[in-house]
Amino acid sequence: MRVGVGREQCDGERRVAATPETVHELAALGLEIFVERGAGAQAGYPDEAFKEAGAAITAELVLESVDVLLHVRPFTPDAAASLRPGTITIGFASPGSELPTVRALAEAGVTSFAMELIPRISRAQSMDALSSQSLVSGYRAVLEAAVRYPRFFPLYMTAAGTIPPARVLVLGAGVAGLQAIGTAKRLGARVSANDIRAASADEVASMGGTFINLDLDAAAEGPGGYARELGEDRAQRQRGLLAPHVAATDVLITTAAIPGRAAPLLVTTDMVAGMRAGSVVVDLAAESGGNVEGIIAGQDVQLPVVGGFVTLVGMKDAASAMPSDASRLYARNVSNLLALMTADGRATPDFDDEVISGACLTCDGTVRHPATAAALAAEVMEGEA
Repeated sequence: MRVGVGREQCDGERRVAATPETVHELAALGLEIFVERGAGAQAGYPDEAFKEAGAAITAELVLESVDVLLHVRPFTPDAAASLRPGTITIGFASPGSELPTVRALAEAGVTSFAMELIPRISRAQSMDALSSQSLVSGYRAVLEAAVRYPRFFPLYMTAAGTIPPARVLVLGAGVAGLQAIGTAKRLGARVSANDIRAASADEVASMGGTFINLDLDAAAEGPGGYARELGEDRAQRQRGLLAPHVAATDVLITTAAIPGRAAPLLVTTDMVAGMRAGSVVVDLAAESGGNVEGIIAGQDVQLPVVGGFVTLVGMKDAASAMPSDASRLYARNVSNLLALMTADGRATPDFDDEVISGACLTCDGTVRHPATAAALAAEVMEGEA
């Protein structure tokens, strides 16, 4: 079977869905790998390395010519519609926000697998791209904050006086949050964190942070270990309890996200206004609406406060800012999923396997993911109303 890896078409996307290492492993399974010229250049993987690993380099990847297509970003509806019936695609699909593309994939008869839908079970950990990319994003968020913060992160005791450590607050203790805690701690900051899941306290402590327990008295953990969205009354109470902690911090990093839903609002403009001048807020959920009021994805916003301003940083595709290692991890996730469904040089998904069935978005002209199918049906009903 012919497996294609193309250049990502989304502006600013520097990752690639395969590396020479994964190409070598997939070729050993009997698959033919075709890599579009320059597909890995921005991630530091030259064409020659792919060629040496066993891939054929093609000037332009013709989507209709491949049996399996590996990708990072979701397709456009037009690209999805151009695929041959029966084509297998593996990559991020953002089904909650890319309904036109999902519809096009189904109508084209494409068997698509969304990396966001990988079940959170032990067997599937090596395919969990959300976690691998969150690891990169959490690390990058701290670096972005450090270069904007006008003071040191660590404690310095000098002959000219003592410089206190920066106080960093991380909201959300998933993979990205825990990586942010560990990175800020290694830079010498005094780190605290909050997550509505009280069970996260031990994980925060293991990374060197101090857990802030707001005692919201709510069932906070949803399916797959993700945080559950709070009702508006408890969300308001959460913001009220967080306000003094936000005001006392120098660097605030927010990472709270609910797959397929808009990011929960954790921090209002009034809360940010209580921070001292020079403080920095980095929002990793900016692309899905943001945890911080007034955040704009891909932009820095300066919010006036007494004595100066607070910088709001809306992170956009943070993992792509570190494309080499992000690609290394992501390509491994994709390769492991493809290998799971490959035998004798052919990819033949076994839908009795809970990993494969759970990750499948469309197949045989239908949308297999229940939540996405329901969203498409609701969209049709609204159009008919």
